[in-house]
Amino acid sequence: MQKNRKYLFILVVMIVFSLQSCRKDYFDLNDNPNQVTTPSLPSLLSTATHKTGINSYNAGSTVAPYVQYLANPSASASSDIYQIVDYSGTWDAFYYAMADIWDMRNLAIKLGSSEYLGVANVLLSYHINLVSDLWGNAPYSDAFGKSLTPKYDTHQDLYNTALTLLNEGIVELAKTNATIKLAPTSDLIHGGVLTRWIKTAQALKARMLIKVSKLPSYNAAAVLTAIDNAYTSNSDDAGMAAFQLRNNWAQVARNNASLTLSGWLSEQLVDHLNGVTYGIFDPRIRKITDPNPVTTHGLWKGTVNGAGNRPPGNNTVKDENYVAISSPWTSDVAPLLIVTYAELKFIEAEAALVSNPGRAYTAYLAGINANMDKLQVPAADAERVAYLAAVSVGSANLTKDMIFREKYVATYLNAEAWNDARRYNYAYKDFGLPVGAVLPTFIRRLEYPTLERSENGANVPPVASLADKLWWDQ
Repeated sequence: MQKNRKYLFILVVMIVFSLQSCRKDYFDLNDNPNQVTTPSLPSLLSTATHKTGINSYNAGSTVAPYVQYLANPSASASSDIYQIVDYSGTWDAFYYAMADIWDMRNLAIKLGSSEYLGVANVLLSYHINLVSDLWGNAPYSDAFGKSLTPKYDTHQDLYNTALTLLNEGIVELAKTNATIKLAPTSDLIHGGVLTRWIKTAQALKARMLIKVSKLPSYNAAAVLTAIDNAYTSNSDDAGMAAFQLRNNWAQVARNNASLTLSGWLSEQLVDHLNGVTYGIFDPRIRKITDPNPVTTHGLWKGTVNGAGNRPPGNNTVKDENYVAISSPWTSDVAPLLIVTYAELKFIEAEAALVSNPGRAYTAYLAGINANMDKLQVPAADAERVAYLAAVSVGSANLTKDMIFREKYVATYLNAEAWNDARRYNYAYKDFGLPVGAVLPTFIRRLEYPTLERSENGANVPPVASLADKLWWDQ
């Protein structure tokens, strides 16, 4: 019987399969693959860090239409117009990863490895946020073998749990007496470097603390403290670049070249960059997508969410922009990014805007330049120089709108962009509802997956509308 496999059988069955699912050189597997074995800390670390990178893609691809980074080339596509979409595969991927991380955490405690325990706490916190930021309430405290039908923790409780895990992870990672040190070749995110893990934990903490900016509990000073202990350059960024074949977004680009229905850039993103929305050309567009080879609609033209491709060629003519393998962001070997220095600079700018406009402005400009550098726009590029001149408004004139405008570009294809859009009430300039939207307002959450409702229906909370706001979005 396979019912509720995520919460009971996952601890045994999925570990075995996950250890065989990635490239063999990630692991040191000398046992008979047909026998159930106890995974080691290094093998669990390989699996956990690999799945974390893949899940950053899974989450990013889920929300990309909602923040209008991507659009479907077919009119009235479900994800574009806010119809209910079954994301059972994404839900399962998150929970399978958490089961591996849960096992790594328990084994680290048993063996006395503060380093593995610290990393496990950080990765578990990250995944709890992915689940709760998409669906709200979700199983955690009663999951992972504790119950066939686990209860759901509230979104607020999950937030508090994730924050506690981060804080505990920071403490563990700072210890120097671990009985077992991180295996550098098994760590597919930071290569076993503890200082980088500590910075990533602080970066994720800053991200969590800014997310509650609408609530009375919001503490801008705490955000800035986390920033002070986080990244100092692009070299600190957390990303995973170990693939069986290539970066998942590069595969989307290659599939698009074969005329599959994926990877088309939204008009919102393209106009954000090409000068239509803000009156200044942003050279990052050249590093995100390729100019249209067929100039029916010009070099830079996106697809309207809900409307599908423009005539006359529709899907058969490449006269609109799409995800490109030429981009440093979505090439075959580009890392799947989890959190970046550029994002942190915009978090810093937002948190400091009221109390310290000078610090906010410095962070704002640093975020733009960091993202330009990450996308490999040369510092001396004339279009970059012109763009920076246009957005260099001085600390007295910096606004929250300007910060969110730039952060929208820096979080391209990252799931955190949907959290920002909801916090910001989708107030980006010219950001409109998709054509044919089935909701009267912007989407704020997902419906629970079909498989989860069939397996654990008694505990799945009802969802009145996809326009319902989550806890931190009130």
